[in-house]
Amino acid sequence: MQPAAAPTNEARKAGLAYWAARVLEECDKASESFAADPVHDLRVAIRRCRSMADGFRSVDPDAAWKEMKRLAKPLFASLGDLRDTQVMLEWVAKLSEPQDELGQELTATLLHKEAQLKTAAKDALARFDRKHWASVNEQLAPRTSAIPLDGPVFQHLALERWMDARELHRRALRNRSSAAWHQLRIGIKRFRYTVENFLPQRHEHWSRDLRDLQDALGEVHDLDVMRTLIKNHPSSHPGHKASWLRRIAEERQRRLEMYRSKMVGRRSLWEAWRAGLPSGAELDAAGLEKLRTWASFLDPDLRHSGVVTRLTLALYDGLSHCGIFAAAPRDRQILEAGAILHEVGRSKGSGSHQKRGQRMVTKLAPPLGWSSEDMRCLAALVRFHRGRLPKPGDSAFVGVESKRRGELLRLIGVLRLANAFDESHRGRLHELTVTRHNDVIVVRARGLRLLSRDAERIARARYLLETVCRRPVQLRSLRAPRRAARKAATPRRRAARAS
Repeated sequence: MQPAAAPTNEARKAGLAYWAARVLEECDKASESFAADPVHDLRVAIRRCRSMADGFRSVDPDAAWKEMKRLAKPLFASLGDLRDTQVMLEWVAKLSEPQDELGQELTATLLHKEAQLKTAAKDALARFDRKHWASVNEQLAPRTSAIPLDGPVFQHLALERWMDARELHRRALRNRSSAAWHQLRIGIKRFRYTVENFLPQRHEHWSRDLRDLQDALGEVHDLDVMRTLIKNHPSSHPGHKASWLRRIAEERQRRLEMYRSKMVGRRSLWEAWRAGLPSGAELDAAGLEKLRTWASFLDPDLRHSGVVTRLTLALYDGLSHCGIFAAAPRDRQILEAGAILHEVGRSKGSGSHQKRGQRMVTKLAPPLGWSSEDMRCLAALVRFHRGRLPKPGDSAFVGVESKRRGELLRLIGVLRLANAFDESHRGRLHELTVTRHNDVIVVRARGLRLLSRDAERIARARYLLETVCRRPVQLRSLRAPRRAARKAATPRRRAARAS
């Protein structure tokens, strides 16, 4: 057996643990003189951590992600002001002509401002709690392995970022204002960091274009800031100002033309990136996986939720096959999500976990393709999967169209019955079938003993489904197939003969 290949430099330069430690290293380097390059490197390391926190917070409700962002925010902001001033100094040096009096005045003003901001950054760095930073990130690093890179959850997140950035692109082309171009730059940067941190395979193909576009729009923003600086500078050289503004306009236009050449038209990079992200059935599955991942951090009994999900879908599909329900892919998807999420409220302690779960689901951002009404239906499923029956005036139905409320009650009836089959959380009943005899719905469950507490609970839970379907639901035990029963009986017969 050959030894595993050593990780490459690029493979090692990844992950929260690496970048959190890198922040502390860059703090030491920046503290020496707060020169431009160390300040930039420190901001990049912090931004990487904050970007990863944003990504994981979308599915992991651990409060430590927010705490990590809060810890670095004052330092990041202070370094941002310093970095902006240092960038302006670089642009002044680049755009200045020989014996440029206005350039010299701008340099002197910016150097004075830089000195003040270095003092502020030094104070912010002194207040930065490095031990707490290391402790929080040590707690968070293991949680990052729970969600696979390049998986459907992060593909869904990347598509959200793509859609946000694409909308900002439309606004920028329509408005053509400095603010619109700046917002577009931020949108593309967020998309870039999402791909870079969470979709390494796609990043191999997209990284150069993403970096070039972000750099171009970043320089457009720098030039806009420089233009404002020139206009507001109290100089007695109006001719010099006009020359500077002309040079700035030329540099700015060159970068915008580069952006348009890549991002406008049918063959733009927007279309290439979109083609590499999920759509159709893949997108539906990714949205459901995002909800499943969120629930996995909260649900104390994932095995039970898995059993209930299988039983719920078996019930729904059986009822649809028998003609009791008209099969609807969206309803089935919402019902599956309700089964996956129905126990999330138990993570917060004792009491009515149904109400707590409903509030938690209500706060979730809808997956792509889901409407706010879909999320209200999902929250209602979590609220009424057990406990008291829903009433027409319940707040859970506010915002749900009257026509859809009847469909929602059917879904709640299915989930209540499926949950009752495993209310003991012992997983004894994990297979069932649904048939229809005249006007009677017959549900057979393997392992069900008709004279048992389980059967009593199930009998009570079927009431809502019977009411909305206007048909009785009869419970029966599902016997093992004859061949399987014979095979199981053979060892017992042999043992009896031997004795």
